[in-house]
Amino acid sequence: MKPEIRKIVSFEEETFIEGFKAAETPVRMFAVAAVIKNPWAGRYVENLRPEVLAYGPILGEILTNKISAMAGGATNIEAFGKAAVVGQNGEIEHASALIHTLHFGNIFREAVQAKSFLSFTNTRGPANAPIMIPMMDKDDGGRRSHYLTLQFNISDAPGPDEVVVVLGAATGGRPHHRIGDRYQELKELGHDVENPAAV
Repeated sequence: MKPEIRKIVSFEEETFIEGFKAAETPVRMFAVAAVIKNPWAGRYVENLRPEVLAYGPILGEILTNKISAMAGGATNIEAFGKAAVVGQNGEIEHASALIHTLHFGNIFREAVQAKSFLSFTNTRGPANAPIMIPMMDKDDGGRRSHYLTLQFNISDAPGPDEVVVVLGAATGGRPHHRIGDRYQELKELGHDVENPAAV
């Protein structure tokens, strides 16, 4: 059982000037998307696991290899995220199923040697729907400089019976980040930095 991939779409942007000021180092953000046939479209399926187990490693490997190459190597990736958009004949659960599995996401996490979890969106939409990929630092979820969102769209996807599965990455944080990290505010509020839920 393999995913039926209609096409792979790559997107890249490089920011040289942000907020009327040149970036010291241009920030590059990337996305790679697989447009696949939704194996559950148009019907309710109780057990999604067979397709998840079959599709996850294949899509994870293809997209990880492509996005790593776009970045000039996985070690150049500092921030990362994932997304899925299911077409109108599918459920949000279908989008979720394909990206919220270690059989998909851990391939990317291991390639970039990440400690953080992959931030995500899972939505439903028509062709040309916005694809939003929230990102965070691969090693430090509290490092606000790397809270980024990459947005793009594919003019003919997802079709009603398709799912778009996406990985996103960035080579750095926002060019002029100056809002600090979570840790200083946790201290100001009297929270234990190592255990933020404790007061």
